[in-house]
Parts: sequence; C-alpha cells; structure tokens
Amino acid sequence: MTRKLRDDCFLHDSERLTHAEAVAILRAAIAPVTGVEQVRVDEAPGRILAEDVIAPRDIPAHTNAAVDGYAFAFADYDAGKGGTFVVSARAAAGHALSDPIEKGSAARIFTGAALPGGMDSVVMQEDTETETREGQILVTIPGGLKKSANRRMAGEDVKKGAVMLGARCRLRPQDAAAAAAAGHGALACYKRPRVAVFSSGDEIVRPGEPLGPGQVYDANAPMLRGLTEAAGAECIDLGTLPDEAGAVQASLKQAAAKYDVVLTSGGASRGEEDHVVDALDALGSLQMWQIAIKPGRPMAFGQIGDCVHMGLPGNPVAVFVCFLLYVYPVLVRLGGGRWREPARYPLKAAFSMRDKKTGRREFWRGFLTANDEGILAAGKFARDGSGLISGLCAADGLIEVAEDVTQVNEGDEVSFIPFTEFGIRRA
Repeated sequence: MTRKLRDDCFLHDSERLTHAEAVAILRAAIAPVTGVEQVRVDEAPGRILAEDVIAPRDIPAHTNAAVDGYAFAFADYDAGKGGTFVVSARAAAGHALSDPIEKGSAARIFTGAALPGGMDSVVMQEDTETETREGQILVTIPGGLKKSANRRMAGEDVKKGAVMLGARCRLRPQDAAAAAAAGHGALACYKRPRVAVFSSGDEIVRPGEPLGPGQVYDANAPMLRGLTEAAGAECIDLGTLPDEAGAVQASLKQAAAKYDVVLTSGGASRGEEDHVVDALDALGSLQMWQIAIKPGRPMAFGQIGDCVHMGLPGNPVAVFVCFLLYVYPVLVRLGGGRWREPARYPLKAAFSMRDKKTGRREFWRGFLTANDEGILAAGKFARDGSGLISGLCAADGLIEVAEDVTQVNEGDEVSFIPFTEFGIRRA
C-alpha cells in the first residue's frame, strides 16, 4: 500500500491561500492509497480501473449483418438494374454456416449473423420482393445498393490488442458494456477508500431525535454520506464529536488508525469550543488553511499518521461547496483516479451583482435559465447565506467568480460549474 501523504505535505507559509494555491498543493500531495481487487463487470460502474483493459480479440469477432435481410456477393449483382437470386441458405445469429453457399445465390440472414463465405453485402428485407417458384425461394434485390452495404466488418469496433479502457478511469455503464463485449467477466479495480465522517458540536442532534433549546439537526452527515459515495468512496458515519477536547482527540486518534480519511464538519476554527484543530495539532501534522474563498474560508487539512484529515466548516452550504472543490478530487485521487478539475461552462449572467469584495474567489449558487430563443444563461439566488439549504437544493451548479472581479452585470460572461460534474443529477 502506498503511503497516503508525504510528511508535512500541507505545510505552507501563506496565512491565507488562494483557491488555485490550495488545489495545487493538494494535487501535488495526494496519491492513490488503496489496494486492487477483482470486481465483476456488472458491478464495475462507478469503480476506478486499476489497469488497462485490452481487447483479447476483434470486436465484432466476425463480419456480420447489420440488418435483417438477404446476403449476397456484390460481384453477382447489377448495381444499375438489380437482380433476382435463389435463396440457398439461412444464417441466424449464433449459428454460423459450415457448408459453402452456392455461387450466385443469396442467403436469408438476420442481424448479427456471420456473413457466409464469399458474400459481402446485405439488402434490407423491406427493400426486397420474394416469391416461390418450383419449390425454390427467389428474392429480387433492387438496383442502387453499394458494395458492403449493411455489413459490419470483424474488428470494425475494436481491433485485437487495442486498449479499450485506460487505467485510472472512473468506469461508466457504457465502459462496462465495452469490457463485457470483449469477454471480460471481471475487472481489476482499486478498492474504495474508507472515509470516517464526524459531525462536531454539542448543539448537533441527529434527525429523528427530540430537539432541545439551542440545538439544530445534523444536516451535514447525510449530505456528506451522499457526496462521499458520489466520489466513489465508502462512508462510515461515526456520529458526533462533543465539545470536549479529550473526547475529540481520542475519537480522531481511533478513527485515524482504522480509516483512510477522516472527514469532520464543524470545529474547524480556533474558537474556545472548536477542538478539532487542537486535536490534530496534538495527534499529527496540520496546516490550517485559511482559503480566500466564499463560502468556506475556515478549512483544516492535515494527517494523523498515515490517515488524511479534512476538516470542513459547519454551515451546510459551506460544507457542500468545499467538499466539491477540495474533498471530491482528493477522494477520487486517493481511490486511484486522476485528479480532475470540473469543467467550467461560459454562460451569460441573467442577474446583476454589485460590490463583490476583491481578493477572494466566490462560488454562488446558480441555476440554469433560458431566453425565448432557448439560449441558456446562469441565474443567481438572491440570498447567499451559508446556512440556507433551500437555495442549495434548488441550484443546478455553482457560479465561480474570480478574485479580481468587483461586480457582475446582466449579460456578462460567467463560469458555471454544473453539479453533474460531480455525479449529482438534476432533480
């Protein structure tokens, strides 16, 4: 197993990192940590491939018919006038003909069936006329067909020895189909990273329990489970950390010895009741990143022994945004995948925003809208509070606004990051 992090890999002199600096440091520090296992091909979508998938044979393995119809040799056919052929054989998928076909005749053939020897073209059955004469079936093929019509060549899709799927890719359903078509019953995939999740704070109450004065329900834990699984990792919810230094330190130490990643929400600041940072100082190495972004400035990154720790803010919107920007690519990379920046799509702003502060990158909750011509634009929710989950639920993605921008006017081009970039489908 590869060591997860270099010693002191997060140490940085800057008090407040830019978003680009934070990403660059993480990208340089994180490497795959999990082992490899064989995964059944039908269970492989969503997993990260550990080695190239090579085609052991041509796909398709034989030249075959692309339609139901009649196979014939183009040399026996008059392309201008067409012709009539005796139907001397029948070829169905999975039943290759072993006997030679009478020269100058045609064969009834069905989609996927191997073309009989000497035949190189197929006519669709609906374009033909048939009749029976003296006990023989005759088919009349009209003129105008081209040589090799409706024929799929052996190896037309994939040649033997070709790399079908490259290592470190996240397997999609269509990738599993490609591997299955080549005959692979199982694929070598990286094991899923195991992520321990803690919420933090005496005020946190799990949903379904009675709510006391000053308490709030834990919205972060179920959200982090879904986000962690979308990143291809296994999530283990370890409950809530109390506002007590010794208990926090003991819980983090125990989790770090067992899991690949410890992910906490809340307690990432330096307040008197925020014990996560102090526990990490005592247990391992920590770089408290004050990232110049909104939402989500207070974040902790570090390690306890060989375990990665990522400390998120407490407000749900900040948790969500910081997970997508930083935790998601880290989990993918730890699990064997490539570091991948989400695609940014240039869209016109369907809003105006004044008086943005410079020096920090902001990520606004956005939604897609279209004008009368159907051209997409990016809309913005009016309220930006980090605890307003309703806007997060209604959003389609994030509007990324650079550090030097002071205002956005309607019609300006903005960068839109759809949630689908992180495997989160639209409602």
